[in-house]
Amino acid sequence: MEQTSSIKTANILFVDDEQSILETIKRFMRNSEYQCFYANSGREALDTLEQEVIDVVVSDMKMPEMTGDELLREVSNKYPETIRIVLSAYSEDELIMAAINDGHIWGFIHKPWNNSELSQAIDQAVFTQQVVAERALLKRTLNQYQSQQKDQFQGFIGNSVCMQFIYNAIEKAAPSNASVMITGESGTGKEVAAKALHDLSKRSEGPFIAINCAAIPSELMESEIFGHIKGAFSGALNQRDGAATLAKGGTLFLDELSEMDINLQSKLLRFIQTGTFQRVGSSHTETVDIRFICATNRDPIDAINDKKLREDLYYRLNVISLNLPPLRQRDNDAFLLAQAFLTKFTNMEDKIVVGFSSDAEKLILSYEWPGNVRQLENAIHSTVVMSSGPLITDQCLASALRLRLDDLNKASQTNKPRLVSSEPDTTSSLSTFDRRQTERLSETSDSTQVEPLSKIEEQAIKQAINFCDGNVVRAASLLQVSPSTLYRKIQTWEQP
Repeated sequence: MEQTSSIKTANILFVDDEQSILETIKRFMRNSEYQCFYANSGREALDTLEQEVIDVVVSDMKMPEMTGDELLREVSNKYPETIRIVLSAYSEDELIMAAINDGHIWGFIHKPWNNSELSQAIDQAVFTQQVVAERALLKRTLNQYQSQQKDQFQGFIGNSVCMQFIYNAIEKAAPSNASVMITGESGTGKEVAAKALHDLSKRSEGPFIAINCAAIPSELMESEIFGHIKGAFSGALNQRDGAATLAKGGTLFLDELSEMDINLQSKLLRFIQTGTFQRVGSSHTETVDIRFICATNRDPIDAINDKKLREDLYYRLNVISLNLPPLRQRDNDAFLLAQAFLTKFTNMEDKIVVGFSSDAEKLILSYEWPGNVRQLENAIHSTVVMSSGPLITDQCLASALRLRLDDLNKASQTNKPRLVSSEPDTTSSLSTFDRRQTERLSETSDSTQVEPLSKIEEQAIKQAINFCDGNVVRAASLLQVSPSTLYRKIQTWEQP
């Protein structure tokens, strides 16, 4: 029996109460690459099915005690992914068609058969079973993925794939005492991530102290971190605890680290390495137990090259790296955030605004949001204050964003591609995202519309391939299907 390379090795069960027929089939199948099993009755066949994973059952129709129709009906109920075929006489065609219509029989082979007919029927059945099994696996994988998706997480709002990786990375990193370096554009939620790491850690009962290194003058920064004693400098009328003391037993978050004076960074490095420090003006050494989390909106390597960040400090802090994706790469998260901010600010401002117009929703999803979540939050706050109707319109949003009329028209007429981050390289860090942009997988769908399973499957596969940078083999591994399956489906989609 010839088989194409796309057909995997399968287990075939033949059932017939006539031993001579089974022997005939056995002789024919002995050179087959399939693993074959044989049973003389329906009960024996069911016993085999309990012990072996059977891909295809080929059964005689008329058998004592349990007919082939009864057997395959039970197989259909217990093993729905197993393909079911009957060997039948022409006089049984009416019964066979009824069984096919009932859905518990996939096909039939007439007696007497020729070997070519039997070979072709089995090959087709095996191929069909492979497709059915893979579709079922893909559906289970999709259901599992959807059940694990989070719309909100520790202060974050968003269910995009890239944010699911962030949530997962935070959950993994939080219990550790390792230092974390958070990178990302301004407004992406670096302090939210730092607070989440603290709240999910063993130090959650301890203090969380945050310092913005860009907001404090360099001459005051050392005192802000380490504290000072009375008389340490002009104006130091009393001893003052710094962040190092206040964060004892908890977490110290240093935001915009690259804005810290380069000379002070050397003292910070010693503090991180030894856990000891001296207050400004004091010779007494104090010891504290602190977890360090730092953040910067600059690329750390660029900051090092520009002499804004000490290289040794960076590598000391960058035990775990977390790269927050910009809002433009977060799929539909912008609208989820907009809805949350709308609720927040309507309550705060005591306004009656119930939602967004369809054009406003399009604008939110198509706008690039260079200021990320912070810009979106401020824009929604502004529109709530200035809005006079129950719906926020695109014109009101455009005014808050200072968009020109032609920019607004362009945004409303263009289907902006969704931009999603690649899967992080977990070998180098828990969550380091590439900033490559990938094409939109599907148009925004009506929330009341039910997508066909085939469409959902196509979207999921295309998304997986995009996540893997076009690597079909890797995408197949993530989806737990064979690469040949994905190639076959891609060819099907490309056909005119």
